Amino acid sequence: MKSVHTPLPSVELRVPTEEDARHWHRAFSHPDVMEFHGGAPAELSVYDELTARQRRHHAELGFCLYTLVDPADGAVIGFTGAQPWPHDWGPAGEIEIGWRLGRAYWGKGYATTAAQAALESVRTAGVRHVVAMVDARNERSLAVTRRLGMRRAETVITPKGQRTAYCHRLDM
Repeated sequence: MKSVHTPLPSVELRVPTEEDARHWHRAFSHPDVMEFHGGAPAELSVYDELTARQRRHHAELGFCLYTLVDPADGAVIGFTGAQPWPHDWGPAGEIEIGWRLGRAYWGKGYATTAAQAALESVRTAGVRHVVAMVDARNERSLAVTRRLGMRRAETVITPKGQRTAYCHRLDM
């Protein structure tokens, strides 16, 4: 059987704007999107703070969690990028790459394409390795880590919810 290669979609990354807090809030309001991120959609104030923090990261570090935009229609798809691991457990002190997409954009290659672009911005900023913490049940994100060439380095039990997560690493 002949393998069919589907080209990856085109994406655009931008430093999050204040307006993007509303876009992220709307894109992530589906329960499937939040299944591995606390279960319930977050309040708009969470995204207000998160987008503000990402603007600071970009100014101070040269990278952040970028707003992911579909260049075809300008729709906000979600985010991808990197930031310092924000917790005192797990890979504390490491730079974490991550992604989150609106439900309508799953399974189309956006996460992989955007993560590859985000890795380039992190590499340009001088970061030599990144981690990705992924819930052990999140097969879609685990597949993205494999496509990025990441290797599973450790298993972590999360303090909140006592869930199993895998810490993946990538040397750049």
